[in-house]
Amino acid sequence: MILRHEFAPVDNRRLAHLCGSLDEHLRQIELALGLRITRQHERFRIDGLKAAAERGLLLLQTLYERARRSIPPETLQLAIAEAAGEVAAAAVKGRSKRAAAMVSPTLPSEEQPLVLRTRRSDLAGRTPRQHEYLRHIMAHDITFGLGPAGTGKTYLAVACAVDALERSSVQRIILTRPAVEAGERLGFLPGDLTAKVDPYLRPLYDALYDLMGFDRVTKAFEKGQLEVAPLAFMRGRTLNHAFVILDEAQNTTPEQMKMFLTRIGFGSKCVVTGDTSQVDLPKGMTSGLVDAERVLAKVKGIAMTRFTSADVVRHPLVARIVEAYEARSAMLAKLSARNDGGAA
Repeated sequence: MILRHEFAPVDNRRLAHLCGSLDEHLRQIELALGLRITRQHERFRIDGLKAAAERGLLLLQTLYERARRSIPPETLQLAIAEAAGEVAAAAVKGRSKRAAAMVSPTLPSEEQPLVLRTRRSDLAGRTPRQHEYLRHIMAHDITFGLGPAGTGKTYLAVACAVDALERSSVQRIILTRPAVEAGERLGFLPGDLTAKVDPYLRPLYDALYDLMGFDRVTKAFEKGQLEVAPLAFMRGRTLNHAFVILDEAQNTTPEQMKMFLTRIGFGSKCVVTGDTSQVDLPKGMTSGLVDAERVLAKVKGIAMTRFTSADVVRHPLVARIVEAYEARSAMLAKLSARNDGGAA
């Protein structure tokens, strides 16, 4: 399908911001949506499949409205990711409504966008799987978010926790993660207990500050509405009326994972996030997240959302890096299976 559009009245500054240096923004849109975009001054030609071409045109129009100033890279990437997600969702619906229902078994009102109460008024899922993840969190007491870096697993979970606190659905938010170094030996860390564990929990603090603001976070800590702690501090506790998030869960042991999941009390929600391709445990040690994915796969009341490189909403290179590593892992798995078959 070929679509043509002319931006009028002509605004050369907006056109420059829309297209980017050497039309770099257009090239990124082409790559993400599978389109070919050509232009002569304010006249654009979009060539591609119908759903992608229509969504690509809408994306250009939306970005043009924002292009009074230069478009920040993160704004562009989020807009492109959202458009690509909508194109993928349209393709699924086009194949079969029944298949779409099986792919996304969520709440009956899944056509309605979720609105979360956070400082970020524009916060929403950008891909179909992110929407599924949010609805799983709303509908289940325990939700697992598994997948590569940059898919919004932790950020969206913290956003749901902030929303629950704002609505008084829970009395406090508890954020935790195992204190495991990412392949490095950092040695002795100075300071009190808080200073020692803060480096491991910094990504969680960053999400809180972004979604609540520094002053609100500080007051919430003072009131006991927020708690950030290493996983080891969860043992022996019962967490009632709390929204609990376990981040970097691939670095737990099976025993730690069982201990954590059995802390959940009445009126609580739990979200477990992690990337099973980035395990930092000693070689030969089983990841608690990998183990839980197998053991709890058929347990009612537990939802699992599996993200892929298509859900990455960071720099487009991140998605390509993830795909490259996934391809290598698949190739090594095939070689291993072939060698095992030959040995047998």
